Amino acid sequence: MVKKPRIRLFLVLLLIIAAVGSFWLMTADPVAVGEPVASASVGEPPIPLGEERGTSGPSDLVNSASSVGIPEQLPASLAGTSVPDGWARTDRLGNLIPTPHLRQLFEYFLSALGEESLRQLVARIETALSVLDESARSQALATLGNYLEYKLAVSELEQSYGEVSGLGAVEMQRRMAEIQALRRTWLDTDTADAFFADDEAVDRFQIEKLRIASDDSLTDEQKAGALRQAESGLPEPLRKAREKTRRFADYEQMREELAGDPRALDAWRQEAFGTEAAERLARLEDEQKDWDRRWQGYSRERERLLSSGLAEPERQEALERLRASHFNEIERIRAQALDSIR
Repeated sequence: MVKKPRIRLFLVLLLIIAAVGSFWLMTADPVAVGEPVASASVGEPPIPLGEERGTSGPSDLVNSASSVGIPEQLPASLAGTSVPDGWARTDRLGNLIPTPHLRQLFEYFLSALGEESLRQLVARIETALSVLDESARSQALATLGNYLEYKLAVSELEQSYGEVSGLGAVEMQRRMAEIQALRRTWLDTDTADAFFADDEAVDRFQIEKLRIASDDSLTDEQKAGALRQAESGLPEPLRKAREKTRRFADYEQMREELAGDPRALDAWRQEAFGTEAAERLARLEDEQKDWDRRWQGYSRERERLLSSGLAEPERQEALERLRASHFNEIERIRAQALDSIR
């Protein structure tokens, strides 16, 4: 994790050229030529340095915490939040183990750029890293410097791309490979894998998803099967979230198909979600039906009241009494909010 000397972007790109070739071959599930991609996000949040940039690189801001004044209070956007944990991991020799949590720590503070200067935010990160012993602390600071240089380089690279909407899948995959190579130009392989493995898995899935959707040789059933296969490469939390979303989409369809057969719908819920979750769903549906019934009745009476010609003070009092007759205290807040937007 030794810090690499800063070089300008055109020199970085020379190093990337060789790496892109190998990444192109390594990218999972190659896509067919000419497939349209509406959009795909393979980039990074930019790090606009503005006047702070000058002739030096952002990594030059590292190791200067002692000379930077840091406000006692966190930036407003971070107020009430907790600093990410789980990043202070070392091996038995005391070397830093790169993890996604370390990148989360960096991004936690960098997200407040604009509220505080980059120099101040880097100093905050340094302060957080001070809990590490040597040599892990020096390694973490070197990683921070390299990560800042990467953020600048990828921002410049993405600016050179211009518009991304409507690109073909092959071009989008090429750009993704360039960005992946850029990550491994500034960061060692272990760190880049730890920081970006999930992002890169999502990028591959999005391209494969678009390829499947545009493949006219597949039936709808085959496309669904191919999509499930592609999902197997997603990080587990995202995979489970997609599975849950798909189950609820299926449930909405079954609600329509079995609207006239409550017993069959209940049996489907039990099989799809399990007994406990099915019971919760049934209760929520009953509550929603009850709300809908009362809301419709309230709305009819409200329309009559609004057309009654009452003066403003009397009308507001009458509306409050009407809401109280249909809803409990919490529901009245919801009803008033809904009234305000119609």
